[in-house]
Amino acid sequence: MKIGGLDIGTTGCKLTVFDENGTKLGKAYRDYPVRRAVSGHEIDISTMMESVYGVIGEMAAQYPDIAGIGVTSFGETFVMTDEAGNPLHNAMLYTDKRGAEECAELIEKLGADHIAEVTGLAPHEMYSISKMMWIKRHKPEVYAAARRIHLIEDYVVRHLTGRAQIDYSLATRTMAFDIHSLTWSQEVFDAAGIDVSLMSETVPTGTSAGPVTAAAAGRTGLKKDCIIVSVAHDQVAAAVGAGAFDGSVAVDGAGTVECLTPVYDGLPKIPVMAKGYFSVVPHAVPGKYVAYAFSYTGGALIQWAMETFGRGRTNQEMEEAYGKDEPTGLLVLPHFAGAATPYMDTGSKGAILGLTTATTDADLYRACMEGVAYEMRVNNEALAGSGIHFTKLNATGGGARSKVWMQMKADVLDLPITALRTSDAGTVGSAMLTGIAAGIFKDLGDAASRMVEETETYVPREEMHEQYMKIFERYKAVYEAVRPLM
Repeated sequence: MKIGGLDIGTTGCKLTVFDENGTKLGKAYRDYPVRRAVSGHEIDISTMMESVYGVIGEMAAQYPDIAGIGVTSFGETFVMTDEAGNPLHNAMLYTDKRGAEECAELIEKLGADHIAEVTGLAPHEMYSISKMMWIKRHKPEVYAAARRIHLIEDYVVRHLTGRAQIDYSLATRTMAFDIHSLTWSQEVFDAAGIDVSLMSETVPTGTSAGPVTAAAAGRTGLKKDCIIVSVAHDQVAAAVGAGAFDGSVAVDGAGTVECLTPVYDGLPKIPVMAKGYFSVVPHAVPGKYVAYAFSYTGGALIQWAMETFGRGRTNQEMEEAYGKDEPTGLLVLPHFAGAATPYMDTGSKGAILGLTTATTDADLYRACMEGVAYEMRVNNEALAGSGIHFTKLNATGGGARSKVWMQMKADVLDLPITALRTSDAGTVGSAMLTGIAAGIFKDLGDAASRMVEETETYVPREEMHEQYMKIFERYKAVYEAVRPLM
């Protein structure tokens, strides 16, 4: 018996298949285009869905006994559809700036603090509800024709099962979900002028939507009794796949985006969270929550450094070329794609300070690593007072394979970091929750014992931590110093 984790991203989707012991068997991937223009950032949902059918069909042909597939996706992006589920427009991505005026109107009506208290989100135009308002205002014919509004996860689930349901964690990305009652916020929808009945039913993370329809089975090759599971927003799925089930553990997602995901054993302090633009999102474990503290350029900055300074060398060769186990002393502000938490300043730019004629390409490469680590320290300090009490990090993503970077993060954050075997925790988490829904695993503990594999733990070194902290005190002043000049 097999289970699959379907992870839908902004530029591509992948389906990974595992056996009942949690062993990875195979993976299929398809990409799709994103249109980025001055007027907006959009994705064609129909093209995305073709890619979803493609990866499912490829894996079903190899593993015909797939018992269940869990669906996880990126957040915020939505599409209005007709009664049959056909999209009525291209979907706006979270980076699309349309909706800013509408978000300001919501703040004027309800107040920023009240919106944060209800939804767990500091108001921002990235979230779905403001963009729904924009469509109603600027494309009234689309809104008038709409019979359903789906985010990505529930759009895919509906097309595979005929059932319109969305899990709690993804529903929060609309900025119209009440994190206390775990239901759509009628108050927010009324203020926005959007009909809440257009939305999918909200369900707990990891809820089965039932078996695939005959049409979906025929198109993909799946068995008619294969169930489809509404898993989670991708970062919650990654927390599950990293084995972070309570407040003692946080996740270091060392991928293209660097994301620190702490777990809370109850609701965190909303004013502290809102001040730093930290999301409050229901965890897969009932009664627990997660937060997202992130930098847009984590692994992306290291990749830029490799392409710019590497000159054909590997990451390991660049690490070895530095030749010392000490801080560079350089200050790299990693805002090469804007600043995420705790600033949420898309206009911020990257900066490299402290250059001399003696600076080498290896110095610059390592300094970029340091900049990402310092930015995570900024976020960790901004979360202080919110209710965090984690004592270790579990690291996933491609960056977890770098011993130098893992040790550096442990030294900067002054926390032990355990690298996990998988570089794709979101897919693993999706499969874990699917295995539970399919009756293959008893619970998360059972699933984790089979699918979450630790490799090496990096312990902070007191002397190195002290050296990094001397530089970090200067780093904390860089944003305020540089931002007025850019």
